[in-house]
Order: sequence, then C-alpha cells, then structure tokens
Amino acid sequence: MVGQEAALSAIARRLRAAKTGLTPENGPQGVFLLVGPSGTGKTETALALADALFGGEKALITINLSEYQEPHTVSQLKGSPPGYVGYGQGGILTEAVRKRPYSVVLLDEWKRPIAM
Repeated sequence: MVGQEAALSAIARRLRAAKTGLTPENGPQGVFLLVGPSGTGKTETALALADALFGGEKALITINLSEYQEPHTVSQLKGSPPGYVGYGQGGILTEAVRKRPYSVVLLDEWKRPIAM
C-alpha cells in the first residue's frame, strides 16, 4: 500500500501472532480495515494476502458493496431472516465463506455504511 508502512507492519505483526499460535485457533487469522483513496493498494494488499496465506487469487472472495447500499439488498449478502422466502439458504457472502473458509474476504467499494 502506497505510503502505508505502519499499516503493512501491523498486518504482518498480526499474521505472525496467528502463525505462532498466539491467537484463538477457531477465529480468523486477522481482520483488517483498509481505507483510503483509489490507487493506494488496498485491493493489491488483499490479493497479496490471499496469495501468501492460501496459495493464490482463488482464495480471494471479493464482494462489491456498492451493489448492496439499500437496506432490502442486505439479505442477499447474509441470507434471508426467519419467516422470509429463502431462509436457510444463506447469502452471497455467507455461502462464499462457507464454501471457502480459508480465504481472504475483500469488501470492496464501501462508500457508505449499510444497514446490516
């Protein structure tokens, strides 16, 4: 990431801690919020993490959040709530992680918060 040596260092520290067993076994190796203007390397960082941790670009799950800005579209990400059509089927995000639990999830184009 351009000009973000401190952020890259923090990511590396967290991943070293995960690899040495200093973090809970059943949780993610790391959760990182990378924000900034276009062209600063956020997506490239996610690609590099997927490659280094899980062997390649196939381990990167990319969700374009600009498609889910309306409250009624959020169920497409996490699945329908009880009592609604599609309950129990999972959503785009939950199913992608279920199918590939060892992956990097990139929530891209997060312009404004969505009501989850």
